[in-house]
Amino acid sequence: MFEIFENLNVCIDNQVYMKPDYLIDPFISGNKYRKLKYNVLQAKKLASKTLLTFGGAYSNHIAAVAAAGSRFGFQTIGIIRGEELINKIQENPTLVYAQKQGMQFYFVSRDAYRKKESPSFIEYLKSQFGNFYLIPEGGTNDLAIKGCEEILTNQDAKFDYITCPVGTGGTISGLINASVNHQKILGFPALKGDFLQKDISKFAKRDNWDLVTDYHFGGYAKINSELISFINEFKSQFNIPLDPIYTGKMVYGVFDLIKKGYFPKDAKILMIHTGGLQGIAGMNHFLKKKNMIKIK
Repeated sequence: MFEIFENLNVCIDNQVYMKPDYLIDPFISGNKYRKLKYNVLQAKKLASKTLLTFGGAYSNHIAAVAAAGSRFGFQTIGIIRGEELINKIQENPTLVYAQKQGMQFYFVSRDAYRKKESPSFIEYLKSQFGNFYLIPEGGTNDLAIKGCEEILTNQDAKFDYITCPVGTGGTISGLINASVNHQKILGFPALKGDFLQKDISKFAKRDNWDLVTDYHFGGYAKINSELISFINEFKSQFNIPLDPIYTGKMVYGVFDLIKKGYFPKDAKILMIHTGGLQGIAGMNHFLKKKNMIKIK
């Protein structure tokens, strides 16, 4: 069902390499493939017919779950944050794609969405949709961590630093658990706040990690012209696209830290490209309204 994926790290320069996990699959991309792998297998084992999950309007996770459901024979339900989006589906590339993959949407208010993990809300959803296999927002659970532990291979032991963007903390937790003793794992959160420390600690089995919180560019989905220019220049130079929400910010941060002398000169750095490229279309839709340069 899910194929073993062996990707070759791309050399950016003598010090920095990138693992192009976004090449795993054009639709179930990067860390979403990793997180969904064992969840889909478990849903099959339980004979579940429906996958239900949560996400925002431009969520990579929503798009990936919709694609996985279509490919592996599940009905899919997306609980979407924001009731105002009910009549705006056609304005949103992510929702259009997910709908074409057969996903059924259920739009809820932001107040209701905050209660998504409460037992009473889950029971309410069961009363509306019947039995389903529940996948958390962002896909992070024990089975997702298991999938993300497979990102690193034996050949990656030569690297001193492993860097990745951080959303819900699942990917970095898997990297931490799969790392070797001499490695330091650095996470670059896409959101403001230090709540992720606690979330990651629930899954991480080592303490060889840290969060670099200086490169969120104002918060989740916040960007500026400097970041867009960096992303476009990076693609022109290395032929590697970066999404503006997660990996683009992480790569910007790594290059900036190198300039500031954060890493030892002989240290080898491996950046994990977690995908998220489907979000570029939605961001460009926003940038066009703001008369800003688009992401290539």
